Amino acid sequence: MHAIPSGDTGLLADLQGASSQFLRFALGDGIFAVPIDAVREILELGPSTPLPLMPAFVRGVMNLRGAVVPVIDLAARLALPPAVPGRRSCIIVVEVPPSELSDHGAQVIGLMVDAVHEVLDADAQQLEEPPALGNRIDPRFMAGIARHRGDMVPVLALSRTLALEELADLIGQPLAA
Repeated sequence: MHAIPSGDTGLLADLQGASSQFLRFALGDGIFAVPIDAVREILELGPSTPLPLMPAFVRGVMNLRGAVVPVIDLAARLALPPAVPGRRSCIIVVEVPPSELSDHGAQVIGLMVDAVHEVLDADAQQLEEPPALGNRIDPRFMAGIARHRGDMVPVLALSRTLALEELADLIGQPLAA
């Protein structure tokens, strides 16, 4: 199990102060969500170009209207079993805000998921801190938990899950200045 790093209460406050809508999607047998403000578009699963020497969670790159966009298998990135492309699989194109450690601007990244379900509304009273124990994924990747129709839906902190510095370390490449 993972422990929540001390002093990490700001993510839930940021989540409560931002949009109260979240895109709910499936990864394997789990349900997750991301803030709708980060979602640029949702695409059918299409061709991507694999890149050599990349970790398993990097599926390759795709051409998005002339822009090269990396495609990440979100399940594999979260240390869950890798996604198996299926009929309902799709790419959620997100814009990841720069981290406080980065000089780089926002990054556009495609997230391969098993299915997109809906946009859900959650007010501040329906959002809670992620528990320190019993999580399927590293708690530092979660901004909070949204209660929705009796279910608990982990809301991902994209700025941490897809932090450019950490991804570069995992890939083994220095960041270009």
